[in-house]
Amino acid sequence: MKLHERLARVRAAVVGDVMLDRYWRGLVERISPESPVPVVDVQSTDYRLGGAANVAANVVGLGASCTVVSIVGEDEAGRILCEMLERSGIQGRVIRSSDVRTIEKLRIVARNQQLLRVDFESRPTHELLSRSLADVENCIGSIDLMILSDYGKGGLTHIGRMIDLARAASVTVVVDPKGADYDRYRGASLVTPNLREFELAGGVVDSEETMAQSATEMAQRYELGGILVTRSEKGMTLYTADGRRVHSPAQAREVFDVSGAGDTVAAVVGVGLAAGLSHESLLDLANRAAGQVVGKFGTAVVELEALDAEDMTGD
Repeated sequence: MKLHERLARVRAAVVGDVMLDRYWRGLVERISPESPVPVVDVQSTDYRLGGAANVAANVVGLGASCTVVSIVGEDEAGRILCEMLERSGIQGRVIRSSDVRTIEKLRIVARNQQLLRVDFESRPTHELLSRSLADVENCIGSIDLMILSDYGKGGLTHIGRMIDLARAASVTVVVDPKGADYDRYRGASLVTPNLREFELAGGVVDSEETMAQSATEMAQRYELGGILVTRSEKGMTLYTADGRRVHSPAQAREVFDVSGAGDTVAAVVGVGLAAGLSHESLLDLANRAAGQVVGKFGTAVVELEALDAEDMTGD
């Protein structure tokens, strides 16, 4: 079976903080007389799916089916985000409420250079979080994969219960983590920190041996299937609880923008795991996908055809 056929059989749910990435693009030709800051003459507005919504878009980009479970506000950003999810072919279990503001990142850009980012957000109420947990419970029996995208915005307050539900249903669980407390990810199939996030939880890495020992101990302590560390120019390395190490070197690509690269990696390894790929095939695919998206401006969606995946059997 071709790789794209295997990936297309995966049924995924992405749970976490969805965001709207809004870009104001313009020209800078003068400095403000009021203070020494550039004046941007805005020429256009662009919208992208951000946060957990970008993870879901990458899942769909791989050919798998995807449901996103999240919370947004009864505001313009929430409306735009839900419309974009629908147009992207993502099924939404998105609660809309006037008690919360949709998470939005506004980036002001000139000549493809980001001048300023303005964030809008609020944390969901206990009632909304309980409703979102119920949505997870309702869809758990119809999925093979659950990706938990933790951005520390409050949407994954009940993440421990979500992981327990998934494990009971034999659903693969991949976590894109935030912060140093990995106990809240206990029992996940795979956790995908970047190097900075890994060091925050496991201590500063001063050698390959130190890193391997720390990762293995963390995987064992928190009952994780493995920890995949993305390491920029050093590629990515997977450490399993039984001490196995699988490394994939970075591919030589021009890096234009790393925004959303972690979302792409979480999507690729999640769908690949659920499709039954070997760790070696998994890392190779994730490395090539990450190399693809960092060559584009802003959050980007992986293009399966561009990875020449049709020629791979995946194992």
